[in-house]
Amino acid sequence: MTGRQHGFAMLPTIDEIVSNFELLDEWEERYRYIIELGRLMEPLPKDAYNDVNKVQGCASQVWLQTGLDSTNGEPLLHLRGDSDAHIVRGLVALLISLYSGKTPSEALSTDALALFKELGLSEHLTPQRSNGVRSMVERIRRDAQMALAAS
Repeated sequence: MTGRQHGFAMLPTIDEIVSNFELLDEWEERYRYIIELGRLMEPLPKDAYNDVNKVQGCASQVWLQTGLDSTNGEPLLHLRGDSDAHIVRGLVALLISLYSGKTPSEALSTDALALFKELGLSEHLTPQRSNGVRSMVERIRRDAQMALAAS
């Protein structure tokens, strides 16, 4: 399994995650895979666990840190995150693979909820978790909007 480099961790690309997901027939295997994705994430620095990065509207504790990387000209989103719940940490990893490395305008036109539906995650997440995912997506979109406004 290959992936692109995000700091220390090797998260697979979103396309790799989708194809790996399709290979797993049982939902229990898919849940384990999501949890494994959470373990591959680049760790958040201690000072990132703060109120600014905390995502409101999640039942579990979730932190998302959004940065911009302009080393290759156009600014690209660089996301890092964490959660105190294994499955939620995996969902954070999924969103990071989807959004990290995109320009702010690409991020705004990316439909994470459609991906979750395509993967069948929507019907297997509790309403509370689905609301948490929506809160994370709204937060990423807001950060992308602010980055766009600042450029």
